[in-house]
Amino acid sequence: MYRQIFRKSLRQWQQFIPAFLLLFVIINLFCITDTKAQTRFSVVELNTENLFDTLHDAGKNDYEFLPQSTHRWTTYRYWEKLNKIGQELIACGQDSTGWALPDIIALCEVENDSVLRDLTKRSVLRKARYEYVMTNSPDERGIDVALLYSPFSFALLNHNSFRIKPIKDMRPTRDILYVSGRIITGDTLHFLVVHAPSRSGGEKFTRKNRLLVAERLCQTIDSIRNFSPSAYIIALGDFNDYSDSPSLGLIYSHDMVNVSANAKGNNGAKGTYRYHGKWGSLDQIIISRNLASKLHHCRVIDDKFLLEPDSKYGGFKPYRFYMGPKYNGGYSDHLPLKLDLKL
Repeated sequence: MYRQIFRKSLRQWQQFIPAFLLLFVIINLFCITDTKAQTRFSVVELNTENLFDTLHDAGKNDYEFLPQSTHRWTTYRYWEKLNKIGQELIACGQDSTGWALPDIIALCEVENDSVLRDLTKRSVLRKARYEYVMTNSPDERGIDVALLYSPFSFALLNHNSFRIKPIKDMRPTRDILYVSGRIITGDTLHFLVVHAPSRSGGEKFTRKNRLLVAERLCQTIDSIRNFSPSAYIIALGDFNDYSDSPSLGLIYSHDMVNVSANAKGNNGAKGTYRYHGKWGSLDQIIISRNLASKLHHCRVIDDKFLLEPDSKYGGFKPYRFYMGPKYNGGYSDHLPLKLDLKL
């Protein structure tokens, strides 16, 4: 009798086994597909506006940012600046899908290793556990570029810096920082962080200086491709030129695409920088053409706390930490750029 009951129950369950197997397969396929669809990788670029420590670096013209200077760059203001930059970078993690810290952060106008150590290990950003690499350039003021990376999503493979040999009437400038690493998909990303010479002295007179940096950048891009023809390359930073400038045109000719050319913010910013009441972007994110298909979005981060009223020209402008030598209590004269890739 028990055998008959068992056989009958077994026959009933056998009818449902194919359906359960099919459901199991469908669920697993959905999970795999969904995981791939949700693989995001975010990159932020920011010119921090004079992120100096309070100590003099021998041989550098950093006298404006010392406690006894006209800026009164005290320890209190130094830590206020660090924490505000940390707050700004944390805010870059917010988007329409939720919040997640950026995987990569490229910074311009950072003075030295002490500043980066304080920013990543002791400021409000410390719990993000970012690691970093930076340059040690011959810039007269002592400012450099750096790249912060999350070790949970980016495995550092290599890094180097490339010196720019000055030409006539050109001051020593920042090195180009090269960083490569492997991401969760197994792909390798190559980053080139740039802070090109300023337009001080006139755009036309200084144009050759930025063209020189662009030429060195293009040489580095070519070298990467000689080693890996299908390399994913991202060049980013403060180019001190707009998207239609000759220096940027040279970079585009090397099969690179400016994904930040038309980037805007959610609160009215039409660029990362505002000069005489007009928005523009001296900051750029330029990617290799083979990476363009993986672009999800590129935008300016213009959260309201990063803006202040423009009393002279109307509207709003980036909320600066200093206005010349006058303390202003904001963040930076540049807004961040954020690139989201869908991998």
